[in-house]
Amino acid sequence: MLKIYHNARCSKSREGLEILKNSGKDFEIIEYLKEPLNENELGNLIKKLKITPIQLVRKNEKIWKEEYKDRDLSDREIITAMVKNPKLIERPVVETDKDAVIGRPPSDIEKLL
Repeated sequence: MLKIYHNARCSKSREGLEILKNSGKDFEIIEYLKEPLNENELGNLIKKLKITPIQLVRKNEKIWKEEYKDRDLSDREIITAMVKNPKLIERPVVETDKDAVIGRPPSDIEKLL
């Protein structure tokens, strides 16, 4: 089943949601700010994305700049920071059983459909 990690306040995330709605496929909406991922879930998602944890971080977020930017963090510490502060997770992310993609641009979501 398709899943979208969605933030309704984000225009790109809303565009991604529209792409899924128009696909006609069943999908689940996960509002990750309300239902944060745990470290295992986020780690598995990063593996599906085939990226490093830092590539999933929204580096322009105030919390990143103030608390993490100038620190030498391990992958585990970056994942912990995203779990603790879900706003740091890039959005939207769409996941299948085998793969995932960051919907930036939202048209990248179509690669999974």
